Amino acid sequence: MQERRKLIRCQVNQRGGLKLKQAAEELFCQVKDINCKGVKIILSAKLPEDTTFRINLRLSEKCIFEAEVWVAWRKVVDGINHHGLYFIKIGDADKNKIDKFINTFYPNSLKQKWLGPVAAEKEKGGEDVNDHRVFERFRKEVSARFIGLDGKEGVARTFDVSAKGLGLSTNHELESRANLEIWLDVPNSTDPLYTRGQVVWSRLAGTGGFCSGIELERADLMGVSRLLRA
Repeated sequence: MQERRKLIRCQVNQRGGLKLKQAAEELFCQVKDINCKGVKIILSAKLPEDTTFRINLRLSEKCIFEAEVWVAWRKVVDGINHHGLYFIKIGDADKNKIDKFINTFYPNSLKQKWLGPVAAEKEKGGEDVNDHRVFERFRKEVSARFIGLDGKEGVARTFDVSAKGLGLSTNHELESRANLEIWLDVPNSTDPLYTRGQVVWSRLAGTGGFCSGIELERADLMGVSRLLRA
């Protein structure tokens, strides 16, 4: 079976500093993990949501890089903000800075090829494997309908959502690698959320139906924010 691969996130748990572009003050933060697509940080301040913005992130005195980011998810734990930042734009020179930082301070992480691919997929009827998603998944149940390239229509219900994927519950098994057009019912709205994706795994659920994982064609940051706020 063809693999879909993700980038492993290096666990650093490193104190650092985050500065919003054009802001004078640096915010102290804790960098939990990082890869070339995003970073998880903890800080007291709440970062802007539903918009892109530029940051300077200091991992050490010799490693300060710049990126345009989007808050993919945010959680509040004991009054402290946990953010998942997705890199919208980051230059090769800044990626090299991160690489050098990891190589210097966390060399064992490179043995896991943090810049290389690792499988993040459930095989049909198989066991779960390590999941290193850039985007946090949230429990969210909404009704959905879909149509395949073969013209067959169906109904489903989500059990989790993220900016790059959906978990769908259906009465019938979805064919692996099937491409779908999907409409999600947004609560308290007459305008459904439209997206496209591909079935990456499907298995029998304990209720007698089926659970499937859908990888979206593109990261829909605005769409998932709208869905989670509803």
